[in-house]
Amino acid sequence: METTQTNIKLTVGTNDSVSWVQSIVLGLQHLLAMDVYVVPFIVAMMVGFTSGQSAILIQSTFIAAGIATIIQSGLLMKMPVAQGASFIPIGAIAGITLANGGGMEGWGAAMGASFVGAILVVVLGFTGLFHKFIDSFVPSIVGGTIIFCVGLSLMPAAVNDNVYKSAVGTIGQNIFLAITTGTVMIVCSLLGNHLSKGGRLFRVASVIIALVTGSILASFMGMLDLSSVAQAKWFSMPQLLFKDFTFSFNFSAIVTMLIIYIVLLAETTGTWLAVSNVTKTPLNKEYINRGVIGEGLGCLVASLLGTTPVTGYSSNAGIITITGIASRRVFVAAGGLFIIFGLSGKLSALISTIPSAVIGGVFALVCGIIAMGGFQIIKQTQIGQKEMYVISIPILLIVALLFLPKEYLSSLPTMVNYLFSSPIAIASLASIVLNKLLPNN
Repeated sequence: METTQTNIKLTVGTNDSVSWVQSIVLGLQHLLAMDVYVVPFIVAMMVGFTSGQSAILIQSTFIAAGIATIIQSGLLMKMPVAQGASFIPIGAIAGITLANGGGMEGWGAAMGASFVGAILVVVLGFTGLFHKFIDSFVPSIVGGTIIFCVGLSLMPAAVNDNVYKSAVGTIGQNIFLAITTGTVMIVCSLLGNHLSKGGRLFRVASVIIALVTGSILASFMGMLDLSSVAQAKWFSMPQLLFKDFTFSFNFSAIVTMLIIYIVLLAETTGTWLAVSNVTKTPLNKEYINRGVIGEGLGCLVASLLGTTPVTGYSSNAGIITITGIASRRVFVAAGGLFIIFGLSGKLSALISTIPSAVIGGVFALVCGIIAMGGFQIIKQTQIGQKEMYVISIPILLIVALLFLPKEYLSSLPTMVNYLFSSPIAIASLASIVLNKLLPNN
């Protein structure tokens, strides 16, 4: 499947070389902007883990994200894709754990089901079945719509969850922090495009400059708490199979996770489309098949480390647009940093202390950039009556599902609940089906 590429200016291409020192600094930007610790924190709270178990789960998630990123960016898909804990399996993992007795025994059932599902995803990649589906059902108009919906679906989390509902500070303080952080990033990015000397440094480091500035400002406002960093250990091991937990295999749990992985693949396709658009790399058969295999192997590693499935993060496509750096070496470096941070309780705690409003200021802009990437593809297609529905109905579904009351969602049948918990997956499927069913103009 090939999408119409947009005129996004990159200073460093996908396969261009970047020094390892620069790669580490640039990779740190991607790591800081990803909020990878949020998913394990939520899951640990839902299943009743102790604070020690929660900390170990967060560390395991960092390490799994790092290994999966190296697998995907460096070895298999070979596109600049960063992997992190997916939000989609949260309800399923917690439900399976509690339904199987809770604690580490229930967790073993959830990890066993995740392990089996990951193996089947790898098989799906080797057979090439997923590519055939994408090639047949995702033309440019559908691809552009999916990319737009990816950006749109992330906006409420960026603004509402990270800024308005932040546990630290007042709403006014958080809005001020988010606006300041976002403004710093925009200024740095613009300086990078207009300064002849030193401009490149401002652009490529715009995200980390913004996050550091926002964190310093938060410290002066009394909104930066580093006590957890002081208490954390410098080095600690993650949880491991057979050492801290063992797999158990439950048929209903495995079926549940298979559904989750189908939704996960539908959503990660949106990430691949966004990265393909930004890097001007056609998403062909080879990339898709290797990407599916890489996705499965990453989730396999995650299950062995006793943490939730990992998937490609769309936000990194927006960061590539802002910095102009698409080198895979940067993402391999980010994967290495994830592993280092995962082995150090102190470093992983340091990441989690960045105020959510600071991250929200960057994240919100990144979401808008992703959405505009999709819009650029859409506008290059002749829009008739059919295309209007192919575009507008998925957007409507995104908005409707994002504001669907959680109480109603939890009352739905399990399978429907899982599907509706991923607005991107539903919007993607709607765009694909409408494009096939509606008559041409």
